[in-house]
Amino acid sequence: MVKVKHKYLSLVTKGKGIMKKHLIIGGSGGIGSAIINQLSDKDEIVNFSRREPAVDRKITHHGLDVLKDELPEIKGIDSIIYCPGSINLKPIGSLKIEDFQNDFNINVLGAVRVIKAYHRELKRNSGSIVMFSTVASKIGMPFHSSVAAAKSGVEGLAKSLAAELAPKVRVNCVAPTVTKTPLAENLLRNEKAQESTKERHPLKSYLSAEEVAGMAVYLVSEQARNITGQIMGIDAGIGSVRS
Repeated sequence: MVKVKHKYLSLVTKGKGIMKKHLIIGGSGGIGSAIINQLSDKDEIVNFSRREPAVDRKITHHGLDVLKDELPEIKGIDSIIYCPGSINLKPIGSLKIEDFQNDFNINVLGAVRVIKAYHRELKRNSGSIVMFSTVASKIGMPFHSSVAAAKSGVEGLAKSLAAELAPKVRVNCVAPTVTKTPLAENLLRNEKAQESTKERHPLKSYLSAEEVAGMAVYLVSEQARNITGQIMGIDAGIGSVRS
């Protein structure tokens, strides 16, 4: 059953700016929650996820699975931010076909289903779409074949839709490196793993959820009104710099 909860539903405007409505998919995750926290002070948030986000913010939450459940009618959407992802790191010999299918479903087909449902609404409002890729789609990394294949599909989808939906809708991707979220907790499980991760990056760092969320928030803002079809790397230099 799909559950809908409303938290502190907002006014149409706040201050001098016009309030926007953002559809967040996966707002219960680390990056999704950070996006809600950064946007909800001034804008209206509609969230789709199976779990309710642990945020004390004004949102409308729909408890659903975008791959299986009927998507509700929502009017006045200004942006879609599709956050779901997967970290399924195994050698090719250990990966099953089902692993590739599952990663593709989560990362690509879920986004396709949401965009098909709401792209006409975005066109009415000259809106924008942001999806998430990974630095592993740019550089070869061992054990990343399934997730890199799926995220490369996300990048291709973003570029194709940017061409198709222009000039009314902008479409971009954020491609981060390792980010400190619950999804990546195994990669950063102890101090040794954290230091090893930092050392692989030219800037000797990895990312916070807030940093990655900030890029997504920028891409749906008016300041990014001339940016579309881009894969925006935020990767502590690992994608382009040798150190």
